[in-house]
Amino acid sequence: MSITKTIKADLCIIGAGSGGLSVAAGAAQLGLNTVLVERAEMGGDCLNTGCVPSKALLAAAKRAHMHRKGDIKGIAPHEPEIDFSAVKDHLFDTIKMIEPNDSPERFRELGVNIILEEGCFTSPHTVQAGDHVIKARYFVIATGSRAVVPPIPGLEKDKVFTNETIFSMREKPDHLLVVGGGPIGIEMAQAHRRFGCKVSVFDMASILPRDDQSNVTIIRQILVDEGVDLHERVSIKEVKHGDKTITLVMEKGGVLQEIKGSHLFVAAGRAPNMDGLDLDKAGVKFEKRGITVDAHLKTSNRNIFAIGDVSGGPQFTHVAGYHAGIIIRQICFKMSWAKVDYKALPWVTYTDPELAQVGLTEEDARKKHGEDIKVAEWYFDENDRAIAERATKGQIRVVTDKKGLILGASIVGSGAGELIGLWALAITNGLKIGAVTGMIAPYPTLGEISKRAAGAWYTPNLFSDKTRRIVRLLQKVPL
Repeated sequence: MSITKTIKADLCIIGAGSGGLSVAAGAAQLGLNTVLVERAEMGGDCLNTGCVPSKALLAAAKRAHMHRKGDIKGIAPHEPEIDFSAVKDHLFDTIKMIEPNDSPERFRELGVNIILEEGCFTSPHTVQAGDHVIKARYFVIATGSRAVVPPIPGLEKDKVFTNETIFSMREKPDHLLVVGGGPIGIEMAQAHRRFGCKVSVFDMASILPRDDQSNVTIIRQILVDEGVDLHERVSIKEVKHGDKTITLVMEKGGVLQEIKGSHLFVAAGRAPNMDGLDLDKAGVKFEKRGITVDAHLKTSNRNIFAIGDVSGGPQFTHVAGYHAGIIIRQICFKMSWAKVDYKALPWVTYTDPELAQVGLTEEDARKKHGEDIKVAEWYFDENDRAIAERATKGQIRVVTDKKGLILGASIVGSGAGELIGLWALAITNGLKIGAVTGMIAPYPTLGEISKRAAGAWYTPNLFSDKTRRIVRLLQKVPL
């Protein structure tokens, strides 16, 4: 019979994903008695089944695709030899390289008490984890989310892949069927196509609906050109599992069609991990989309916070890290006014080329501000660095109000995920477009695209007849 151990702490965190680890590291190093409870793997979804393996897979797919390109004279394109199983070794090697940063050993060295057990609330002030009872002044729930398999008739959940299982798949799919045209579905579709798989994507709406649709059009065409079979605005009626095939029955425009594949990957949404937490015992309110929190990330129990995916907000790793900073400011520094503000929230779809967004898209800006907006554009095929590297597919679109206040930026093109940071900083600090125009950008870089877009905002007025008349008059004034 095990003996129950009682631990008294300043802070107890449930979940060792990116958000939970950030809170734990910060709190412990600032002197708080910190306990971290994790029932599975340290690093959570991002390290083990999400961001890290997916980006490693995409990098391998991009490298394979580069061999096929014949856009630089003197270098002959050829079909690469791809060992699909060995590519998966590359994924797990990448995880192992990053794993020590999230390991129990590292966090114990930082002063965090690590308990590798499933945790649940037994009262508003107590968590049970194995044979440990943790009593803390504050709790942070950071349990993340999991992939959801939709209730499609005939679909057997144990015969489909999600992000939690696809990276362990050693067998190269002959024909991958992808249900879901969001970022995860589109990234995996392009990657597997570049590995030589036939790929079909199905979505009840259009692909990448949250992004600037002008930029999505560019991604859509690239996918089609590479051989991805896109089925948008379709209804999936049934899935039929055979011995070595999977048949998807879809309806479009009242017509039924069957598509046969070898493997089925589902990327059709995620659900918060709340099962087993016994939130009712803690007095924490929740709903299907996640735990109910206010702008300060406090739950209905004012001593319990929820961060990351489980809090029902935007589902990005960097949002969980952002939430962690808000928690540290409140608990450690008593900055009770610290709260979330998503006006400058960036996100990136890691296709090749990348698709990045921060702030409002043009569509969202028009809904919010009507016609009182301006859109400035510039194109990768007018950038010297992009031309030199033959990476000319892409554009940037910057949305402002009539006075030049930056409301949003949308970029599709090489390095879009890196370029979007400038615009996130600008929106965060309430800058106008002139701040970017006045920036000195090194030549030749892709970063000049941002400066040229900002300059384009002024072009209609700068080179107008009115401005020309002013310039002519000024010529009569001595320097």
